[in-house]
Amino acid sequence: MAVNPVAAKPVDVNPVTAKPVDVQHGARTVGPPPPLKLGPIVVDPPVVLAPMAGVTNAAFRRLCRNYGGGLFVSEMITARALLEDNPKTRRMASFAPDEPMRSIQLYGVDPNVMTAAVRHLVDEDGADHIDLNFGCPAAKVTRKGGGAALPAHPLLFRSIVRSAVIAAGAVPITIKMRLGIDARNLTALEAAAIAEDEGVTAITVHARTAEQLYSGKADWAAIAEVKAAVTSIPVLGNGDIWQAHDAIDMMTETGCDGVVIGRGCLGRPWLFRDLAAVLRNEPTPTPPSLREICAIMGDHAVLLCDALGEFAAMNDFRKHVDWYLAGFPVGRRVRSALTAVTSLTELCGLLDDVGQQDMAFPPDALVMTRGPRNGPRRVALPERWLTTTDDPNPPVGAEAFASGG
Repeated sequence: MAVNPVAAKPVDVNPVTAKPVDVQHGARTVGPPPPLKLGPIVVDPPVVLAPMAGVTNAAFRRLCRNYGGGLFVSEMITARALLEDNPKTRRMASFAPDEPMRSIQLYGVDPNVMTAAVRHLVDEDGADHIDLNFGCPAAKVTRKGGGAALPAHPLLFRSIVRSAVIAAGAVPITIKMRLGIDARNLTALEAAAIAEDEGVTAITVHARTAEQLYSGKADWAAIAEVKAAVTSIPVLGNGDIWQAHDAIDMMTETGCDGVVIGRGCLGRPWLFRDLAAVLRNEPTPTPPSLREICAIMGDHAVLLCDALGEFAAMNDFRKHVDWYLAGFPVGRRVRSALTAVTSLTELCGLLDDVGQQDMAFPPDALVMTRGPRNGPRRVALPERWLTTTDDPNPPVGAEAFASGG
């Protein structure tokens, strides 16, 4: 079943402020940005789907890809689990035959393990692009010295980045990081300098600390600082892009070379269509109606069934229901029914019923937070992690974590 794109009906007013706009961006007109170049890869428009655990599987990547161009990155996998041929990891690292770019995010804390994992992805799995995760704030990752904790150890960080770049050969390596562990331990500027020096092809900055998790407002000024310090490779911004014109705002305020979209596309895969429009200086298309969203939900479910099988697909789809319906007054009973389905036939029947209420997209829903909102929370770290920052060795037992992702 083909994805049913939402019709692109241009609007000439901002649906939140009701003020006339130029590309829904206040009074400014911003010229189309140049394509993003990651080694041999050209990303046009310069928009990247952020790796999100439990979300950016092959089905969701295809759904988003049908709405616009960009680079669509898989879920994070762990280097050790990949080498151990963990079944969950192998499944997460798989790509659909029609994917034009095999882009994957990799996590590890040992340079030797990272070398072997990168070689495996390049030589055996045909990866076209590898993103290294230095931003994950999950306790199971940071307490092993990985994710957002790792840049606090610059010697180890440099060794891991260098190992990956060398092992990848012509395949571009990028990194995604946060601002630091917390406000007292900011690492982004030093990590960016190291990554640039070691040959990565781009740096993504999620403008929050690990301690913040997903709370508070993203500090776009910090993205601008990294962009000013990094002169030879692209810097991408991530954080609080809920609408397409937020991307224009971020690029204008920070000078960043592109945007990475995380929670903003949850329940809103058509955001990639909107981003493509505003980055071409075109009006933002009208948001879909409830009937159109129900059709998109059905398409998403079909793609999940093709990728995972019906039972697993229905389980996976449940978390998307509230994201899609955010802002619509459909009622708790309807939402509960949609999250309790066990078959595609049952789901499509319910969606047909809901879609009979052909409501326009609620303007307030354009900026509703979706996805994780937790934080702030103290970051779990290995013992003495912040007092041994010059130690070039990974924590003892760190690579024992191999859950698959």
